[in-house]
Amino acid sequence: MPETSTEAKVFSCTQSRDLAEKIAKSYGTKLGNVITSTYSDGEFQPSFEESVRGSRVFIIGSTHPGSDHLMELLLMLDAAKRASARHITAVIPYYGWARQDRKDKPRVPIAAKLIAKMLETAGATRIITMDLHADQIQGFFEKPVDHLFASTVFLPYLRSLKLDNLTIASPDMGGSKRAYAYSKTMESDVVICYKQRAKANVISHMELIGNVEGKNVVLVDDMVDTAGTLTKAADVMMERGALSVRAICTHPVLSGAAYDRIENSKLLELIVTDSIPLKEESSKIRVVTCSDLFADVMKRVHNNRSISSKFIM
Repeated sequence: MPETSTEAKVFSCTQSRDLAEKIAKSYGTKLGNVITSTYSDGEFQPSFEESVRGSRVFIIGSTHPGSDHLMELLLMLDAAKRASARHITAVIPYYGWARQDRKDKPRVPIAAKLIAKMLETAGATRIITMDLHADQIQGFFEKPVDHLFASTVFLPYLRSLKLDNLTIASPDMGGSKRAYAYSKTMESDVVICYKQRAKANVISHMELIGNVEGKNVVLVDDMVDTAGTLTKAADVMMERGALSVRAICTHPVLSGAAYDRIENSKLLELIVTDSIPLKEESSKIRVVTCSDLFADVMKRVHNNRSISSKFIM
């Protein structure tokens, strides 16, 4: 199909400004002008300082807690809708609150679906995101969702390491599908960690399913929060004879004592994307940018072209 004649406009929420600037540069444009006014009580109001009438608008913003990040994205979507934008695409590198994707005990919310409805009500006509905590979250939306895989940026880096006796590992049963996909592409073995939790973010017991003796192990997961699971898994694997343990995690939430755990762990390296800005530097954390991936997909969406080539697993 022919390319659309209307130029797309790219805007950023404050929490994703650095990544948005990289995406805009890779896209071949500049970020649109948005001013955020803040009242003395903390209430804030974003304002588009240029016309978006009839335009395709991309609004970039991860929704990692606290809730101000989500609120800012919702307000910007609403502002674009009321300014008569033709298409409003919410580009959410990290879709926060996604761990609450089901009722795992009585009397709890399904926050992932609630936020999906909020985004659509605010004005989003399309969602672009990456490595959702659970694939089925796409089904919470009535609007199109482009669910990208960070493997697109991680696999070239993993190949560049040229590791012998490579084994891909999942830190829990829930990530086994992702681990198998990586192992199939890399033609390597796969092992699974089985963990039991005493409560959220606290592991009471972990076992290893598979053999890692003499192997260079790469753990893969969608996110790293307190790093308790990753560091525990690294300890178990080194005890079982692994030569080295690295970890690939798409979203570096890294809360609590995560940075200290990583620095003091047996992990050789933690590779993450810039979907969430790091709170501090670490000698063990390597950041691989996802800006080119998002820029390419945004351009394809704007020009009504297929993005299936971006789904490499």
